[in-house]
Amino acid sequence: MKLPATDLHPLVQEYLHELHVLRQLSPHTLKAYGMDLGDLQNFALEDSIDLLKVSNGHVRRWAGRLHSKGKSSRSIARALSAWRGWYHWLTEKDARRDARAGKVTGNLVANPVDDVKAPKRLKSLPKALSVEQALSLVSQAVKEAEEKKDLESIRDAAIIDLLYSSGLRLSELLGIDVMQSKDRQQESAGWLDWDAAEVTVLGKGGKRRSVPVGAPAMQSLNIWREIRNSSSYAQQSNALFLSATGKRLSPRTVQARLRTLAMRAGLPTHVHPHMMRHSFASHVLQSSQDLRAVQEMLGHASISSTQIYTSLDFQHLAQAYDKAHPRAKAGKA
Repeated sequence: MKLPATDLHPLVQEYLHELHVLRQLSPHTLKAYGMDLGDLQNFALEDSIDLLKVSNGHVRRWAGRLHSKGKSSRSIARALSAWRGWYHWLTEKDARRDARAGKVTGNLVANPVDDVKAPKRLKSLPKALSVEQALSLVSQAVKEAEEKKDLESIRDAAIIDLLYSSGLRLSELLGIDVMQSKDRQQESAGWLDWDAAEVTVLGKGGKRRSVPVGAPAMQSLNIWREIRNSSSYAQQSNALFLSATGKRLSPRTVQARLRTLAMRAGLPTHVHPHMMRHSFASHVLQSSQDLRAVQEMLGHASISSTQIYTSLDFQHLAQAYDKAHPRAKAGKA
């Protein structure tokens, strides 16, 4: 039996009203809270339990029902948070009333949702290209640049080469200037050291880091710099990567150009700039096994953020094992 929103318990409706008036939650958030608290009320109704006499055991059982209905860990955590918030509000409301009355009249002694946790979320692994796919994509970009010899194709080749060579975030890539600005009021977010083959970028948390740029990528970048500097737009902006109108390139342009280039390269997946970063990290880790170096190049504040790539590395090894080991094949026969 599914309750319509108008049949929500009066105390639930009062709670939602307070969230709207006092905390000024958005209509979207209030709707989500209402749905989650409606589920709570439905479970109590199905089990003939008074909402104000729900126990910790009831809550655990109902969280299990959400899981059996196919709810994600995120959805269950959100529901438990909504339930916990309502019961917390209810116990405080009872405590205030009891204080005024000078005696215990409250229905709840403790919050029944306390200590109830949602199932652990499975961390989704970042999608990375295989080494062959990444090289095929870069080769396609360089090939088109050599054949078309137009500004956009040469620029795109330099962008893709740099993304894969140095593992930059898209925002970091687009913040790079041709050369470091000495003007404090217009300080460069990032720049290339053309002689040292090194790129300096401004990452998350306002932290700068410098990352090496491989020789093939430097070659693509030098070709692009010549074309860029000879264009009529070169004096309009210090940005390394310019649009056809001479402005700093937008994220959407890079995303769209990379997506269509990947299709022309015959890659069987949607490729986006962050996938190039994941591919860089995974491939460097596969070759070097140096997690700390990969952490520094990616600009991760914590090594735990980088450790996810060890899972990608293991997946690669497991796939190689399944394909090559005779006993692996025998076991699947």
